[in-house]
Amino acid sequence: MYLKKLSLANFKNCSEANLIFSEKINCLVGNNGVGKTNVLDGIYYLSFCKSYFNSIDTQNIKHNEEFFALNGWYQKNGGREDQISCVQKRGAKKQFKINKKDYDRLADHIGHFPLVMISPYDRDLINEGSEVRRKYIDGVISQFDKVYLDDLLNYNKALSQRNALLKRFAELRTFDQTSLEIWDDQLAALGQKIHEKRQDFLEEFAPIFQHYFEFISGGKENVSIHYESHLFDNNMKVLFNESLDRDRYLRYTTKGIHKDDLRLKIGDYPIKKFGSQGQQKSYVIAIKLAQFEYTKKKKGYKPILLFDDIFDKLDDQRVEQLISLVSNNSFGQIFITDTQRQRTEKIFKTVNIDHKIFTVDAGIINED
Repeated sequence: MYLKKLSLANFKNCSEANLIFSEKINCLVGNNGVGKTNVLDGIYYLSFCKSYFNSIDTQNIKHNEEFFALNGWYQKNGGREDQISCVQKRGAKKQFKINKKDYDRLADHIGHFPLVMISPYDRDLINEGSEVRRKYIDGVISQFDKVYLDDLLNYNKALSQRNALLKRFAELRTFDQTSLEIWDDQLAALGQKIHEKRQDFLEEFAPIFQHYFEFISGGKENVSIHYESHLFDNNMKVLFNESLDRDRYLRYTTKGIHKDDLRLKIGDYPIKKFGSQGQQKSYVIAIKLAQFEYTKKKKGYKPILLFDDIFDKLDDQRVEQLISLVSNNSFGQIFITDTQRQRTEKIFKTVNIDHKIFTVDAGIINED
């Protein structure tokens, strides 16, 4: 699968662009802040119905304009061409279409045009709280498992209802065990299914991650990812009973799969505290490359791969290892942003692969 063409109108700092891409590698070069990443975010939008960087859709509209529009034309495994379009107007609902037909719900689009984004913001996986890591796991699994996505949405709805009930009990100084158990039963059933799929995912994913980290680092360090969950200690009904007094006092649900986390280690120590900037960047790149490999295996075709400013903080050896890796036939279409034109041109003098280079300046994009 690859993106043949992309058009943008009033998206972030780009007034208008119509771009035709290489099936293999596409590089966007320019100084910081000129709009290179915005192009990648437009591509990301067409796969996930949202921005990678800004969850408020209307804030992605160019200043002093009334709408943004994105259109992408995709070729999948030699089959028919699909057009994906997104239009967001100020004060209106987002329109998302495939071949000019509206989706009944945006969740139905997720996974049809799989994509993996690698960005400097990915270090949040290491440095931020457990919610970021849960969202990452959920995003990967949801790209190929619609049942998982539906279970997750229903779990979150039931969790909101249980929390609202706990808050109401506290405000009214009352308690109704039967009403609470209605939500306990739903959360327990959905939570067990979600937990099992997360566990299966990590068991398959972790060795792939270790393989890619070893390749990028030249086998210099040992790394690991471990799944942490309350459900390893007990089932959710028991957890709810054990934490009932605490839940009532705090007015929210303190135990369950919504508290799951990942333990990220280099050697025997947390990568957050003991990893250098280069090691941390290699760590998250390896995670994302493992995501690519895992998704490709599940979907049966290669996702699009977006590299946003990945060369910063990597030494020359790791850059060469990475480019050598993604240039082989295991990978499909790739988009790369870089601030250094000389570095980009040098890479393609040593790697013989079909590519295009685009220059970006103040939201204006031109093919070299």
